[in-house]
This record gives sequence, C-alpha cells and structure tokens, in this order.
Amino acid sequence: MENSLVDEKLTVLSKTLLKLRTVEEIKLFLQDLLTRGEQEFIAQRLNIADMLNEGIPYSQIQRETGASSATVAKVSDNLKYGKDGFKLALDRLSKSR
Repeated sequence: MENSLVDEKLTVLSKTLLKLRTVEEIKLFLQDLLTRGEQEFIAQRLNIADMLNEGIPYSQIQRETGASSATVAKVSDNLKYGKDGFKLALDRLSKSR
C-alpha cells in the first residue's frame, strides 16, 4: 500500500477510535478488526514497551514475554527514535493507574 494511503487510513482509524466512548467499545472494535494473532502481537509490543520503560533488561523481557531479541530491539528503537507515540501512551497510562 502506498505511504499516503496508509497515512490516510491510519487517520481514519484514529478518528474511529476517538469516536468510541468506552474501553469496552474499543476492545469490541479491535476484536472485530484484528485477528487473534494481531491482537496478541500488539499486546506483546505494548507489554515490551512498558517493561523497557521500567528499565527491565532485554534478557528478562525475552524470558517473560517469549519475544525474540529482534522484537525487543525493534520496540526499544521505537521508544528511543520513533515518533514518541509509545512514550506518550505509556506516560498517560502511568498517570491513570
């Protein structure tokens, strides 16, 4: 898919999520949108990001999550050099706990 089309569809997805009113509505939507494998993949990446943010070593993250070293490194790179989406989400989640 062309980058501009992907960006456009991500904007539509983002607006759709903003229109949903509760955590349960968002979960239902994501369960319909994503395969079980995609849901697990996203959950794993969020968990890895949270663990990295807490300073947990790569080896422990791999052991506890079953993720490959490449996946842990990719999430780490996104935390360090990405568009700060993970940082923003993790910061807001920590404030709401």
